[in-house]
Amino acid sequence: MKLAIVTAYPPSKVTLNEYAFHLVKQFRQKQMVTELILLTDKTEGEKDLEFTEEGCKITVKSCWEFNSYTNLITVTKAINATQPDGVLFNLQFMKFGDKKIPAALGLMLPFVCKLKKIPSIVLLHNILEEVDLGRAGFTSNKIMQKMYGAIGTRLTKLILQADMVAVTMQKYVDILEVKYLSTNIKLIPHGTFETPEAPNYSLPEGPMQIMTFGKFGTYKKVEGMIEAVELVRERTNLDLEVVIAGTDNPNVPGYLDQVKEAYKHLSNVRFTGYVEEDEVAKLFNESAVVVFPYTATTGSSGVLHQAGSYGKAVVMPDLGDLALLVQDEGYEGEFFDPTSVESLANAIEVIVTNSSYRIGLGEMNYKAATAHPMSKIAEMYLDTFKTIIEKKYVVKNKEKENIMV
Repeated sequence: MKLAIVTAYPPSKVTLNEYAFHLVKQFRQKQMVTELILLTDKTEGEKDLEFTEEGCKITVKSCWEFNSYTNLITVTKAINATQPDGVLFNLQFMKFGDKKIPAALGLMLPFVCKLKKIPSIVLLHNILEEVDLGRAGFTSNKIMQKMYGAIGTRLTKLILQADMVAVTMQKYVDILEVKYLSTNIKLIPHGTFETPEAPNYSLPEGPMQIMTFGKFGTYKKVEGMIEAVELVRERTNLDLEVVIAGTDNPNVPGYLDQVKEAYKHLSNVRFTGYVEEDEVAKLFNESAVVVFPYTATTGSSGVLHQAGSYGKAVVMPDLGDLALLVQDEGYEGEFFDPTSVESLANAIEVIVTNSSYRIGLGEMNYKAATAHPMSKIAEMYLDTFKTIIEKKYVVKNKEKENIMV
């Protein structure tokens, strides 16, 4: 099977590029896949194709750009040129841009595949019905929120023109099936990127690192976390360091620089900037706790799956998709009220003052993470493609028979 994947890909800074890297890593080792065609965004550096394992041929076509109005045309041309047997779209609603028209045009690509009768699956990481548009940084204007909702409904209908739409949470399946009366929705879990055989639950010498990881400034804000850790430090006299790993959300440029300036009087706050793929393991392994300083959620959390794979205790807001993910997949952590610094401080303190509890949470999260390795997730996508292709083959043969009759 010659499989094309429409996605952002490292060294891209566009969302979901890390997820694509780990999917590609697994797909290329599957016997069913003879060639991978990466239809990626354009980046200054070369695409990261350094894999230690043997695998199939990879062809890269850098054919789209964030916020470009021509992505629909350029990606379609790349599909025409490469003639894949199937296309997998690694999507969320702001994948092709944070401007309305480029974002919408890019999301029409699954419909193009339908018109061309190319087997297609959309991996949809979030649905607008479950996004708090105000907290997530889209708009706080009520009229605009209704407009976004209406546009989102139309775009979702286009996305549902794919042969199959895979979502990472059962709640999303239920919503899409009820609202859109769709029968082509499938639950395929997010999966865990790396699953080290035996996490080391001991911590390095020096301060205990309280880490958060992501793109910050909209619904992910770090001020409360910094203040909460400062409270715990004052109450316990523990040597604690706040580690803020990641970059600004594209919608809020300069956010982390403002935070740095506001808290420059605190010595134990470290900003890592963008974390390269080969630095991720060290970042998680050295952390005592992984914190999710979110005021809203926009889908299944890749960071939670990563934290689990490294056997880390986590502190999460008791809201939305994170709470459901814990329930559905078996993760454990301390929960806090996202409106209260005191609540966050209490949750962190419970973990950092009790090493047995910290390790116990890490063990449970590792167990949850290893239940869905990316190798298994890749197989689920390939099995789905196989079913789609076989069904299309049967339909095509019946059409030929009818013509002959």
